[in-house]
Amino acid sequence: MLLLDVDGVMTNGQVFLMPGGEEGKMFCIADGFGIVSAMKCGIRIGIISGRSSAALQLRCKELQIEDLYMDRMDKLPVLEEIAARHRLSVEEIAFIGDDLPDLPVLERVGLSIAPANAHHHVKTRVDLVLERQGGDGAVRECIDLLLTAQGKEQLILRQFTSMDRIHDKGTMAQRITRKK
Repeated sequence: MLLLDVDGVMTNGQVFLMPGGEEGKMFCIADGFGIVSAMKCGIRIGIISGRSSAALQLRCKELQIEDLYMDRMDKLPVLEEIAARHRLSVEEIAFIGDDLPDLPVLERVGLSIAPANAHHHVKTRVDLVLERQGGDGAVRECIDLLLTAQGKEQLILRQFTSMDRIHDKGTMAQRITRKK
């Protein structure tokens, strides 16, 4: 299972406050595709956020993420609840977090991950620091790494192209060269 923080991980950490008091967030489409791909390959996705947001609820509905925990600044009890609910050990769970409230969970899970824009105290305490920033493909980068490590990347690739085409990279280049 992969658990995600939201602000600074799924978003760049900025919040848009509308005149009516509504809050807006920007989510990375590539992260969304990665989440859907991970779920298709059997990786459960969950979210633990210290804040509540209608925008996050809508995004989770779009992505069919069932494990959504909002307004939970104390995230460690949520980790324990999720592990028990899905009959997982915490060592079977990875978590992406970016700031100090994420540290208790990051220190307990089997794989702790931070986006490039994470707080320096977080980056020095995790197993993996991603190259991408939160809200700019960090979640997708992580999922791609997990799918590769589990040998599942071909399951997603096969949905969009034939394996013959994957190995025949010269075909399009040859056609373009001939037209010059």
